[in-house]
Amino acid sequence: MDAIFSGIALILFLLLLFKLFSSSPTSVNNKKTKGVPPPSPPALPFIGHLHLFKKPFHHTLSKLSSRYGPVLLLHFGSRRVLVVTSHTLAVECFTKNDLAFASRPRLASGRFLTYGYTTIGFSPYGPHWRSLRRIVAHELFSSARLQSLADSRAAELKCLLRQLFQERSDKHVFTRVELRPKLFELILNVLMRSIANKRCGEEKSGRFLDIVRGTFTFSGTSNLRDFLPILRMFDFIGTRKRLTWLESEWESNLQGLIDEQRMLDRDESKKTMIGVMLSLQEEDPEQYTDRFIKALFLSLIMAGTDTSTATLEWAMSLLLNHPETLVKAREELDEQIEHGRLIEENDLPKLPYLQGIINEAMRLHPATPLLLPHESIQDCELNGFHVEQGTILLVNAYAMQRDPEMWGPNANEFKPERYQEISTDLSKMMMPFGMGRRRCPGEALAAKLMGLALGAFIQCFEWERVGKEMVDMEEGLGMSMPKAKPLAALCKPRPTMIDVLSAL
Repeated sequence: MDAIFSGIALILFLLLLFKLFSSSPTSVNNKKTKGVPPPSPPALPFIGHLHLFKKPFHHTLSKLSSRYGPVLLLHFGSRRVLVVTSHTLAVECFTKNDLAFASRPRLASGRFLTYGYTTIGFSPYGPHWRSLRRIVAHELFSSARLQSLADSRAAELKCLLRQLFQERSDKHVFTRVELRPKLFELILNVLMRSIANKRCGEEKSGRFLDIVRGTFTFSGTSNLRDFLPILRMFDFIGTRKRLTWLESEWESNLQGLIDEQRMLDRDESKKTMIGVMLSLQEEDPEQYTDRFIKALFLSLIMAGTDTSTATLEWAMSLLLNHPETLVKAREELDEQIEHGRLIEENDLPKLPYLQGIINEAMRLHPATPLLLPHESIQDCELNGFHVEQGTILLVNAYAMQRDPEMWGPNANEFKPERYQEISTDLSKMMMPFGMGRRRCPGEALAAKLMGLALGAFIQCFEWERVGKEMVDMEEGLGMSMPKAKPLAALCKPRPTMIDVLSAL
C-alpha cells in the first residue's frame, strides 16, 4: 500500500513540475505577442482535452466542431492539436499553407513502427522525405511501372475468383464467405508480386493482416502514451510489449524479402520493386541502406493493404444493404463488357456507376477518417486565426464528406447516382487520399485495384446478406476505419459466368 501511495505522490509531483515549467513567464509573454488563436473548449489541468478521447474519435471531434466552429484548437497533454472540419479550410491547409503543414508529428509509437520516423507516410518533411517521394513517384508508381504490372494484378484477381468458384461443390447454391481475409489476401499478393514477385498463402496473409491491423491500432493520434509521457513509465495493458512485437515482425519479414532478392539473378531481380532499390543501393550504398528500403516498403504494404481492403469491404456492405444498387451495377457491367469475358482494367473508364459506388464508399466510410496527422513546421494563419509552429493538424474528412451544405440534405445516404450530377472536380469535394505534398502516391494503383476487384465480384457472382438482418455498419477503431464486425456474405456464381470461371 505504501508503494502505491508513493507512486501516486511521484506522479503528482512530476505533473506539478511540468505545469510550472510549461506556464513559465517566457511562454506567457510569447502568447501575448501572437495573433488570435482558434476557439477552444475548456481544458483540464495537465491533460488538456484528453478526457474527450471517446471513440470513435472522429465523431467526438464532429460534435465539438458543430459547437465551436470549423477550426478548433485542442490540447492533448502538452501538444497543440488543430482540428479542421470545413472542406474550404482544409483545402487552404493543403494549398496556401501546404508547406507549413507538410510535416508529420513524431509520436512515440512511431519510433517502433516507422523505423524511427523514416517511412514515407510518417517521415518529417525534409530531404529524406523528398528522396522517398521521388523514388516512389518515378521508380515504383510511375505510369510505365503500373502498366508493366497489369498482368500480375489480373492474375491475382483470377486466382481469387477461381478460389471462390472452386470452394463451392454445388455451383447453384449460395455459400457463406468471409470477405475481409480474402480481400486482404488479394491486395497483399498484388503488392507482393510487385515488390518481390512472390505470393503469400492464406496462413501468411492472415499473419500479415494481424500485423497491419495491429500497426494501425497503435498509429495516428489515438494513443494516450503519445501525449502523456509519464504513462510511458508504466505498461499496464502491455502496449510496449505489443509495439516491440510488431516492430520485430516487420523487421523479420521485410529483411527476409530483401535477402531473398539479393540471391536472385540480377536481371530477374530488376523486375521487382526491391530489385530496383537494390540497384540504387549498389550506386549509393550510404543513401539506400537496407533500413531505407525496409522503411519504404513498410509504408507501401501498410498503406496499400489496409485502406483498400477496408474500402472494398465497406462497398460490399453498402451493396448488400442496397440490392437495387447491386442490380444497377451488374446491368452496367453486362452492357459494357461483352458476354464471355472477364472485366479488365481498360474497362474501368466505361463504368461510371461502378466508380460512383466506390466514391460513395470512400465518402461515407473513409479509410482514414482523420487522414494522417500533419504538423506545422512554421507559424501560419488559417481563417484569421494564428496557428503556432509545432501544432498537429487533424482534418476530419469523415465530417466534411457528410456535410449537407456540400452534399445536400441526403448527405448521409448511399447514392452512387449523385456523381452523375456533379460537374465539379471530385478532388475539390473529397480527399480520401489526402491532398497537397503529402497526398498518397499510391492513389492510381488503389483506384485500379478497387475498381477491378469490385467489378469482378459483381460481374461473376450473385450476392445476398447472411440472414434477413441488414449488414452491421458499426465502425471499428484505430487510425484507419475498418468495419467493427468483419463482413460475411452469401454468394454463388452467376449462371452466365460459370464457363468463364471454369476456365480460370
